[in-house]
Amino acid sequence: MERALINDSRHQGEAPAHAPGVAQARALQQQAGRGGLIFEAYLPPVLASWLLGEIARGVFDDPNTAISIVLAEYRELEPHADLRRELLQRTIQAALADPQPPIAASDVAKQLQAPAPERQPEPAVWQSTR
Repeated sequence: MERALINDSRHQGEAPAHAPGVAQARALQQQAGRGGLIFEAYLPPVLASWLLGEIARGVFDDPNTAISIVLAEYRELEPHADLRRELLQRTIQAALADPQPPIAASDVAKQLQAPAPERQPEPAVWQSTR
């Protein structure tokens, strides 16, 4: 699960001024509040594949729409810590109850012991039509 990238300390007040991105976020906040924000995002292969599958099925029009919808849903759930905890518990329970995990434990051990690849494959790039 990619949630390790989310800083859950945000609910404990302001982020430290020296934290990466904080100064830039503060500098852009007023302008973004008026005109929006354009940014580039890297999705790990599993999320990229899932997102493209959802676009192919017609769930989303493009990655921009998907990001907007998913972030709006995250924002709506943010004040509901109880619902987020319940969702996390259900996700964990489903993973534990899965009789056939996607990767065997022996394969995970091999991957962890294998040297990291010198270079990651080149990511695919979505060309916006807007």
